[in-house]
Amino acid sequence: MATPLSYAEVDAQGRLVLPPEVAAGFGLTPGTRVQLEDGPAGLRMRRPVTHLTKLYIEPTNCCNLACRTCVRNALDEPLGYMTPAVFQRVLDGVKSGVTGGGTPPFPRPQPPKLFFGGFGEPLAHPGIVQMVAAAKALGAPVELITNGVLLTEATARGLIAAGLDRLWVSLDGARPESYADVRLGAALPEVLANLARFRDLRPAGHRPSPEIGIAFVAMQRNIADLPALLNLGDRLGAARFMVTNLLPHTAEMRRETLYDRVLTHISYLPSRWVSHVSLPKMDVDPITGPVLYEVLRGDRNVSFAGGNLGATNDRCPFIEEGAAAVGWDGRFSPCLTLLHSHTSFLDERERHVRCFVVGNVGERDLGDLWHAPEHRAFRERVQGFQFSPCSVCGGCELSLANEADCFGNNFPTCGGCLWAQGVIQCP
Repeated sequence: MATPLSYAEVDAQGRLVLPPEVAAGFGLTPGTRVQLEDGPAGLRMRRPVTHLTKLYIEPTNCCNLACRTCVRNALDEPLGYMTPAVFQRVLDGVKSGVTGGGTPPFPRPQPPKLFFGGFGEPLAHPGIVQMVAAAKALGAPVELITNGVLLTEATARGLIAAGLDRLWVSLDGARPESYADVRLGAALPEVLANLARFRDLRPAGHRPSPEIGIAFVAMQRNIADLPALLNLGDRLGAARFMVTNLLPHTAEMRRETLYDRVLTHISYLPSRWVSHVSLPKMDVDPITGPVLYEVLRGDRNVSFAGGNLGATNDRCPFIEEGAAAVGWDGRFSPCLTLLHSHTSFLDERERHVRCFVVGNVGERDLGDLWHAPEHRAFRERVQGFQFSPCSVCGGCELSLANEADCFGNNFPTCGGCLWAQGVIQCP
């Protein structure tokens, strides 16, 4: 079904006037600055950095599994669980923004989407069902991601009754062998049985709720499973699938990546200095598949049905979506990537990312942290993305950390972030 059209008007002073409901929905209050881009399809207005529309809540950084792909393998931080007091501070901050008791961090009266997930397993928190219910009581859309092992019947019934809107399940294989090869300590049949039971426990309807999503981390060892996984997800009632690349945290995992060319090849980089090929929608089959493969390997910039393959370069998905993250201990960060210090590999280079913490919700109000001058300045800097291209250049010592870059930016720098290059995704 098509989205109803909205129209802006130009007033007598030459100013573009948006419909009030559109302006309110995007937090376009008087004085708000927005970034404009002139592209081949017209003028694009990016979301202002002033309003919070999605908040990641990390109930714990503990997990019941020991997956080879997990960032927890590269963490050197204490483990713990979010206390009721810290979670209540998060809820109070969201409620304050809705009711107007303080500076709202998001467009009133809509609360931000609350997403339970982070560097641990949310269902490992003993109070997770109550946390989802409390978040939903604020009128917020609520999502949660899990590995599915702890999705017992009691927990499934509790999440459904709590009003969860979407459950994401991480499945990195469609066969027991490939799944166990990645998610050490888990059994695929058990997870699938848990998910099937969750599907059947939902109230019947044309669009049953909670909606089910499946997240897949693509690697050399499991990419062949993706078609079978999609079919498996269909049988389980999944409405959404999200495929991301692997962010390797060990030298061994570096050999599993599937993006050696996309960061540097001209097909994936918008450029006015090389020829451009614009492809239409077409069937991908045994006839066209090899041809498209050769086109993508050529030294040309490529678009599919008007969408340029380089359009997501230098675009932070967290900033573009108006997101932020709260760790289990109350630390407030602009994104999941900067919530914890960790090590990953960029090409063959080991790269150290130091966390960037604006403050703690246990000590400062959520709205104050969101509007903190250093936080807003960082979001504006990232939206402009004038960082050195650490993810595509040959590499120097500055690219091995997020402390500084060769363009003169100081901590935290984002030129080596693969989320900003459309390579890594989070639900």
